[in-house]
Amino acid sequence: MSLTLNEASAPIFLRGLRVLSGLIDKAEASGLGEAAIMEARLAPDMKPFPDQIRMASFSARSCVARLTGQAWPKTDDSEATLVELKATIDLSIAFIEATDPAAFEGGETRRIELRFPGVELNFEGVGYLTSFAIQNFYFHVSMAYAILRNAGVELGKRDYLGQLALI
Repeated sequence: MSLTLNEASAPIFLRGLRVLSGLIDKAEASGLGEAAIMEARLAPDMKPFPDQIRMASFSARSCVARLTGQAWPKTDDSEATLVELKATIDLSIAFIEATDPAAFEGGETRRIELRFPGVELNFEGVGYLTSFAIQNFYFHVSMAYAILRNAGVELGKRDYLGQLALI
């Protein structure tokens, strides 16, 4: 049995996005004030919690879009509440769920270029997914988890793992 590009990406991103939504639910229920959550970070030079949600959400939907050759829904990155952050997650989930699995065909070799200040990265689709996109996505999911945990939100490993795909 071989794994398709769709199977290697969409379910992983959907699971992680649902984890993020659950983390926000736990943060809301924790009694920690929303302002404190929105400013929480692990280190002074680190992006705060909302940026971790934004970057994870963007990473997921932009990866799917790049692999399938379509545009992704944009946000203005101005979410100022936990409700707005959840809406960004929901937007990403809806976009990925609406992407036809057949659209991934040929994405393995699709040329993907990323440009950051001072850096240009060139990939073929499968290399982009396996060496950059998934790792970048889970970095931000992990940081969101760690920030909340550090802020006192009661979280455990199951909160991070999310829904397991049991056979």
